Amino acid sequence: MTADEMDAIVMSFPAAEKGISYGRPSYKVNGKFFTRLRREDDSMVLLEVSFDEREMLVEADPETFHFTAHYKDYPSVLARIDTLHPGSLRNFLERRWRRIAPKKLVKEYDAKAEA
Repeated sequence: MTADEMDAIVMSFPAAEKGISYGRPSYKVNGKFFTRLRREDDSMVLLEVSFDEREMLVEADPETFHFTAHYKDYPSVLARIDTLHPGSLRNFLERRWRRIAPKKLVKEYDAKAEA
């Protein structure tokens, strides 16, 4: 996936906006960190990933999933966008989005998906 394709997926979530986190370009929802592209390795920072899930992902697909010492104590994983499947990115982001989006927006999103 390209950076433009990744950007389109991220921005497709309701209330997603571009912002700055820790001095770096990022994406936010409801003023909260959603994700960002790490330019140093073209990897997405994906939150809401348990340590067990991260271990399984890194073991199963080390070409795509990894983490650095900075992220070792956080429930997160890094995913290289050139090998990450767009559907997988959407699934990881939806998990985070549901946690930080306003509840009313989540209900509207679910209602639209059921229609």
